[in-house]
Amino acid sequence: MRKLIASFALGLALLGLAGPSWAQAPAASEPAAASAPAAADAASAPAAASAPAAAAPAPVANKGDNAWMLVATLLVIMMTVPGLALFYGGLVRSKNMLSVLMQVMVTFSLIVVLWALYGYSLAFSEGNAYFGGFDRVFMKGLFNSADGTFAMGATFSKGVYIPELLFAAFQATFAGITCCLIVGAFAERIKFSAVLLFMTLWFTFSYAPIAHMVWYWMGPDAYASKDVVDAMNAKAGLIWQWGALDFAGGTVVHINAAVAGIVGAFMIGKRVGYGKEAMAPHSLPLTMVGAAMLWVGWFGFNAGSALEAGNSAVLAFMNTFTATSAAVLAWCLGEAMMRGKASMLGAASGAVAGLVAITPAAGNVGLMGAIIIGFVAGFACLWGVNGLKKMLGADDSLDVFGVHGVGGIVGALLTGVFNTQDLGGPGLVTDWVTATVGSNPIGAQVWIQLKAVLLTIVWSGVVAAAAYKIVDLVIGLRVPEEEEREGLDISSHGETAYSK
Repeated sequence: MRKLIASFALGLALLGLAGPSWAQAPAASEPAAASAPAAADAASAPAAASAPAAAAPAPVANKGDNAWMLVATLLVIMMTVPGLALFYGGLVRSKNMLSVLMQVMVTFSLIVVLWALYGYSLAFSEGNAYFGGFDRVFMKGLFNSADGTFAMGATFSKGVYIPELLFAAFQATFAGITCCLIVGAFAERIKFSAVLLFMTLWFTFSYAPIAHMVWYWMGPDAYASKDVVDAMNAKAGLIWQWGALDFAGGTVVHINAAVAGIVGAFMIGKRVGYGKEAMAPHSLPLTMVGAAMLWVGWFGFNAGSALEAGNSAVLAFMNTFTATSAAVLAWCLGEAMMRGKASMLGAASGAVAGLVAITPAAGNVGLMGAIIIGFVAGFACLWGVNGLKKMLGADDSLDVFGVHGVGGIVGALLTGVFNTQDLGGPGLVTDWVTATVGSNPIGAQVWIQLKAVLLTIVWSGVVAAAAYKIVDLVIGLRVPEEEEREGLDISSHGETAYSK
């Protein structure tokens, strides 16, 4: 484990030496989360320096955008509870069904509260290139109870806003589901209290800063003239400054969670009887129901990340539709070639693989690019849960790294390929002052994407290893062997999923 931590630290040092490469600004059709909704007064401040002294009218949110973002937020909540909970619950043995449901539901609830207390501020307020500040601690300034007014947050279009409180709610669901994804890697053997303490530490020191680095910027209206561009770029998160494209969380959500999961699988150890006893899923129908809910909810996850009910949301919606379908077909084809039969579990896993891979690309690639990404991800993740898992030798219970890690990396890198307009992509904004759209050379954009992936792997890995170690020293990570054999439903929660 010391060698693993040392290699992570070395990688982080090398990335730091590379320094921020001032790439062209990312696309306006890029990540929802990426818009650190700068409050209206902050966004208009640069303009005031070069404009006449006339007072600018207060920004007003469009009701259609508000309605869409409320629906998208609800869809992401459904993705997690019950979608992810049922998907994971069906994959474990029956004696651990309720423990997984509890870990997902309570983790989600914990992170939503922490997000409101300080997480949103650390991720989406102005600080430095790595962490936000404390301007929004306890959601300060988002709603004025005295006059009933809301702070407005930027979108990706000049002069278009949504209530910043709505953006904060949408982003809370991202933080929640990211932490819940990690649960699948160490399912069936971890203490419930250890899960909650680990999630608190990892959320604070990995999720929030990665979200800040990838998605925080000053908003399009801050780019009022050529002379303020460098100053505005300097206030953005490090990976945003590099110009990495991550529409809805390939790095922030999937790679971030997958690395934390695989580190946990190594540090907590294998389940009792792993490799010797049958550990088949106890309810594939529940897994199928969960996968279907994930697919439906993911439209809110990806299309909501446009922050507006506009063309970018439509592109993200259709890409999510087709890429996922392509990945289902690829996984089934791969299974048929390997084993002679395609399985329902494989189809459900293929759907999740496609959803993961298209997440960073959803509004950043064209229609055919999305289908190719889905096909590649289906085959890549099938290898991830078979070949790669054996190579790593860790008991990643529900294949978090094989699907979310591999799929996230594939999607992030192929976003750099298919974003270009030469391959049918929408391109990116090359000049935020005039909102000019163009394309970076494919090689240059893929390199930027790779740097973002590597930094996420290193950062999450180091934080996760430290957090697991702290939890182990304070309360212990693992339940006793007899409790694990009995099942966590009874030993940890005193109840069972099914009456005998």
